[in-house]
Amino acid sequence: MEKLYDTGKARAIGVSNFSTKKLGDLLVVARVHPAVNQVECHPGWQQTKLHNFCQSTGIHLSAYSPLGSPGTPWMNSNILQQPVIISIANKLGRTAAQVALRWNIQMGHSVLPKILNVERIKQNLDVYDWSIPDDLLAIFYTLYLNGEKLQ
Repeated sequence: MEKLYDTGKARAIGVSNFSTKKLGDLLVVARVHPAVNQVECHPGWQQTKLHNFCQSTGIHLSAYSPLGSPGTPWMNSNILQQPVIISIANKLGRTAAQVALRWNIQMGHSVLPKILNVERIKQNLDVYDWSIPDDLLAIFYTLYLNGEKLQ
């Protein structure tokens, strides 16, 4: 990849599903540091340690499954059905999906939701002209123990 970068055939190099340790190991040997790390990240799996590491090293965190991944072995619940997410959405006049997406955006992440429904795609694009107020944003940290998975 570094050779492609050197020739201009790639403008950046990215990685996917790299943990803090794997990124640290890579940064020791890589001449060209990754520009992005794409990982699952949402209010129920905040990846706080990884988020902080990426910020400190200038690696952008891109969130896939920003609406959660219910039914997978590592996710015991559905983010969009969490009472706190629904409560915040109701207070803001938004959908639970919009709140989950906006949380990621406010954390500085890009989001890659998998949505097939046209109406939901339109709703999910409506996340840029508003923000979650600090008092409500603080609930995410308290409720999810500063980045731990939902139980």
